[in-house]
Amino acid sequence: MAAISASQVKELRERTGLGMMECKKALTEAGGDIEVAIENLRKSSGLKAAKKAGRTAAEGAVVTRVAEDASFGVVVEINSETDFVARDDNFKAFAEKIADAFFDARSEDVAAVMEGALETAREQLVQKIGENIGVRRCAVVEAPEGGVVGEYVHGGRIGVLTLLKGGNAEVAKDVAMHVAAINPAVARPEDMPQDKLEAEKAIILAQPDMAGKPENIAEKMVQGRLKKYLAENSLTEQPFVKNPDQTVAEFVKAAGGEVVGFTRFEVGEGIEKEEVDFAKEVMEQAKRS
Repeated sequence: MAAISASQVKELRERTGLGMMECKKALTEAGGDIEVAIENLRKSSGLKAAKKAGRTAAEGAVVTRVAEDASFGVVVEINSETDFVARDDNFKAFAEKIADAFFDARSEDVAAVMEGALETAREQLVQKIGENIGVRRCAVVEAPEGGVVGEYVHGGRIGVLTLLKGGNAEVAKDVAMHVAAINPAVARPEDMPQDKLEAEKAIILAQPDMAGKPENIAEKMVQGRLKKYLAENSLTEQPFVKNPDQTVAEFVKAAGGEVVGFTRFEVGEGIEKEEVDFAKEVMEQAKRS
């Protein structure tokens, strides 16, 4: 029987939270196979699904739900490790179930909503599929009085909820489609954070054509370019994707509405993915076999 290494014990401890001796015993009984050891531990001690060591869940799906009266909506991101699993029917069914739960709870609290039966379902799916599965985040969008929430999901990877004062659900959906495609930074120019404006101003001042300009001229140039920056990055000022001859604000206003805000989720955004050298990984496995 192969000797159990300290690194194997360490990995099993990190993935299960169990003590060193218990992990070493489990590995010995499993012939050094960590996955078999975990399976045996779950059978014998009721151990919950173990963490998947070194695996980043940065693929998955974004799912939305909006109330029939368009008064509120939720958008949820559920992650898997690979796009292959994200297309699996079991994963898709789980994602839909999760979205329903958050919609019913009308809550953004992932820990609270996932507690109990849903967490058990997640653990069972992890064991069945063999990948790390996680519910990363949820946002709830509430419409103001007389307002509407619109939704649009692109390819299961980008989900958008838009919030309008006035207008209707169809207009809100069109605006959500625009947000999915163009990905504006903010809803309105006045929503742009001051630190981003200051950073952009510093970039403008460092540009070659600003060198040697009198202070009053330089300030006019800066303000003009900041105005252009805000127009390009604010939803309301952007040319509407379905009709570039009008801005999004003009499109919504023609339908009796006003843009209030939006929430856009894209699968894996902000997650640092581990770069894997598959050729090297295969070679190392071949050497060990």
